[in-house]
Amino acid sequence: MEPAAIQKNDDGTLNIPDCPTIPFIEGDGIGPDIWRATRKVLDSAVTAAYGTRRRIDWLEVLAGEKGFHETGEWLPTETLETIKKYIVAIKGPLTTPVGKGIRSVNVAIRQKLDLHACVRPVKYIDTVPSPMKRPEKVNMVVFRENTEDLYAGIEWQAESEAAEKMIAFLRDEMEADIPEHAGIGIKPISARNTKRLVASAITYALDNNLPSVTLMHKGNIMKFTEGAFSKWGYEVAQERFADQTITEAELYTKYDGKPPAGKVVIKDRIADMLFQQVLLRPDEYHVIATPNLNGDYLSDALAAQVGGLGMAPGANIGVQAAVFEATHGTAPKYAGLDKVNPSSLILSGAMMLDYMGWKEAAQKVRQALQAAVKAGTVTYDLARQIDGATEIKCSAFAEQIVSHMA
Repeated sequence: MEPAAIQKNDDGTLNIPDCPTIPFIEGDGIGPDIWRATRKVLDSAVTAAYGTRRRIDWLEVLAGEKGFHETGEWLPTETLETIKKYIVAIKGPLTTPVGKGIRSVNVAIRQKLDLHACVRPVKYIDTVPSPMKRPEKVNMVVFRENTEDLYAGIEWQAESEAAEKMIAFLRDEMEADIPEHAGIGIKPISARNTKRLVASAITYALDNNLPSVTLMHKGNIMKFTEGAFSKWGYEVAQERFADQTITEAELYTKYDGKPPAGKVVIKDRIADMLFQQVLLRPDEYHVIATPNLNGDYLSDALAAQVGGLGMAPGANIGVQAAVFEATHGTAPKYAGLDKVNPSSLILSGAMMLDYMGWKEAAQKVRQALQAAVKAGTVTYDLARQIDGATEIKCSAFAEQIVSHMA
């Protein structure tokens, strides 16, 4: 089989060859260890599902510390162009350089490729230690807007000339009460970016037969940014999905609280209240759409409910490209020790296979990982919390996962 690029059809669907070329960024710190484990599991799952008919042709691209050492750039332009060309990519964790000209390589990838939706499914894997009494009730997907909000990086350091100019403008022209010598940040939230994010969340709920989409916001305080996020979310539901959605108000006024078949309920919750709800009544929430900062907080908190970031997959998806990634950091003190749990990146790879339509292989990954955890042969982070578990290395855990593939 000759390697080939994935193509995007006019209707937005993907045309996947039997041997697609997929770029990968191995990542910094523990990245090489967990990438090797992930590659082994993904290749084995594809073979187990499809035999010799399909395989992935992996293509390394550079970013982070390796990119800087080899090219002098934390995020080489060639890497971005390659991901654009091949549409689907996967990456390990990347170092955020301190005081070296780029705020975050991860954020830069999302913004430069316009990967507007950060998608984080959170679902409990049986026997993984959890602080929850009923962690099996946690099964949600967070759609976090990726391109704006405070993560747009529009800010000025306290006492800088630019900050003082902005303070003077806000005081003199806008009659705002700003403390002396404050640092200043700007929080843009737009109708365009909100609507495409919420539309993605609703489409996901419809495609996966999920009953609700919740708009998470702090609109009671930030009325014209996060309040607008909620308003625009309801608008796009009506504009694009009127026959397939109902509001929570309509659920009770028209349907006596009983959702009609085939309809997705659109509801909204204030951010602090939702943090309580996902702890106390997690089974009432299915897809959550949120601005950038709220989504960062919520997705990590939900990951803790099912065992931590080591078990949490993620993806950044846009109109032209999608990058699947581990959701945790680089853990440099464990670099090269073949020690750390690779499950986050492995499960992100399963999301990638789903996105490609290779659902049989994705299912093999999830089932085999679940079986390996249940067998109690796990990496140190899980072994120290599971009674009777056997601690094994990162690479050995990958081998255990593969051994459970039928």
